[in-house]
Amino acid sequence: MEHAHSTDPVDLTNFTSRMVSPAPLAKIGKGGFREFKEFALKGSVLDMAIGIILGVAFGKIITSFVEDIIMPIISRIFGKMDFSNMFASLTGKHFDTLAAAKATGAPTLNYGVFMNAILNFIIVAFGVFLLIRQVNRFHRQQGGAEMKECPFFFSGIVKKATRCPYCTSTLQEAKSQAVTT
Repeated sequence: MEHAHSTDPVDLTNFTSRMVSPAPLAKIGKGGFREFKEFALKGSVLDMAIGIILGVAFGKIITSFVEDIIMPIISRIFGKMDFSNMFASLTGKHFDTLAAAKATGAPTLNYGVFMNAILNFIIVAFGVFLLIRQVNRFHRQQGGAEMKECPFFFSGIVKKATRCPYCTSTLQEAKSQAVTT
């Protein structure tokens, strides 16, 4: 049988010999979709997707907070009303606004836009810091309970428990302590 090269033109006489086997595609169709569905529906993937969506929304809120509330206050203090219009034209020509400079295609150094981005980052980082600090406080409050080990299941359980939550065995030590108190 003659082998068709990739440089040979495709026509009706060599079409079947040039076809690639569809077997790998059939394999993906049978088990691959199920594997993908199992992967996509895992809790960690869904949690990550939700986190990304909320992160994008949070980023938009912070951007609006910085541009519409914080920057006008800072601009008022420094005498400029809009930091995003703070730029230097690298051509030497003067432009009233950044939009006018961009319309002519002039190269500009946009330090005001950069200052907005830095302020956005600082506010987001501070918000994340406050969130992580609260989560850590919550974990410390929950972790304050004294623990003991189940003699049957060999796992940590709260010291006041009378039954193991894993194997449901009755814990004699806790029962005797509960009677004496």
